[in-house]
Amino acid sequence: MAATMRIQSDWNQVLRRNEGEAWLSCRSPGKSTLYGSLTCQGVGSDGIPEISASEGFAVNEITKKSILVSCPHENVSTKFLAPYTSFCRIHQKSIICIDISSGGGLGVSSSTDGTMKIWQAANGEIRRLLEGHVYDVNCCRFFPSGLVVLSGGMDAQLKIWSAEDASCVVTFKGHKGGILDTAVVDRGRNVISSSRDGTARLWDCGKSACLGVVADCGSPVNGIALGVADNTINLGSPENAPSEREIGTEGKILLLAREDKKLQGVGLQSRQPVFLFVGSDAFNCCTFLSSIYLLAGTQDGNIYQLDVRNTKAPVQIIHRSGAPVLCLLPYRDGFIASQGDGTCFIIQQDLDHVIDLTEADCDPVYKVATWEKQIYTCCRDGLVRRYQLSDL
Repeated sequence: MAATMRIQSDWNQVLRRNEGEAWLSCRSPGKSTLYGSLTCQGVGSDGIPEISASEGFAVNEITKKSILVSCPHENVSTKFLAPYTSFCRIHQKSIICIDISSGGGLGVSSSTDGTMKIWQAANGEIRRLLEGHVYDVNCCRFFPSGLVVLSGGMDAQLKIWSAEDASCVVTFKGHKGGILDTAVVDRGRNVISSSRDGTARLWDCGKSACLGVVADCGSPVNGIALGVADNTINLGSPENAPSEREIGTEGKILLLAREDKKLQGVGLQSRQPVFLFVGSDAFNCCTFLSSIYLLAGTQDGNIYQLDVRNTKAPVQIIHRSGAPVLCLLPYRDGFIASQGDGTCFIIQQDLDHVIDLTEADCDPVYKVATWEKQIYTCCRDGLVRRYQLSDL
């Protein structure tokens, strides 16, 4: 794996002061870490600081919120991006989950303070409080319409809410353990949940009924992802004819990130196994990059890229630190990943540098959500940060 560059978390504040100094490091596997610093030589009339780098590092480009730094010796460069804005008033404690509506206007988040809230994405102003779960809400997401929210809690309940009046319109019961992740099938006539009880279940929203257990793993299912399978992939045939209440399950593959170090692919309609891949540690999260490629992240910091057509060996393994990979999200022609050490980064195919979303100082970044060029993160420090990628 290529070298990894790091920067002092509050670099953007420090480097706006004359002679302010921020530390830098570049770590390459098997080599000793190279340390250096950036120093502010003054701030121009346009508000952009003039910055010099210590030996072994070079500053390539500076804007008000970003700095592109390279370490020529290791042939690596990273663009460090500071938040455009941060919201500190949404929750009082650690924020576990976040999502942004399809129109970009609303955010929803849940916290260890026991609350789930809908807020204005532009300014963090709270619009609705969604009350009804007992204990913590582990996951929350908008339906594609942006008018309805799906949530899953430690109370083993899955709930659907109106984003307009905060009423809970449906409650699904059937899991025997806390719900850890959810997925919406197509426009949302059906939804999927995964749980600590080792199962993933398919639900009918209209009749608030369980349509079946898609997978029973015997180990907690920490994360799931739903994708359209490439037509060369054999998804198997269902043993029984699917219920007419199943809408949009055909041709879909469900990924299951399991606590027992296994990543599993299952035909959503057939309920048949498609593949089983064994990783280095518990899988926390997974996502599709395309109908062929997928990513999955482990507790010991590995990001596996797999080809669904042949999962015997990974296409590549990305390892930037030993911290747990907590969230993976496709973004443009690459992906965004967040980890338990506060790092959150973007890798794009056509960019020769990594984009690092900074400021979470060693506090885990639990979830990431995007809307067009805006990226929102939620963190153990209780902040929602919004980054602007106008200059990608």
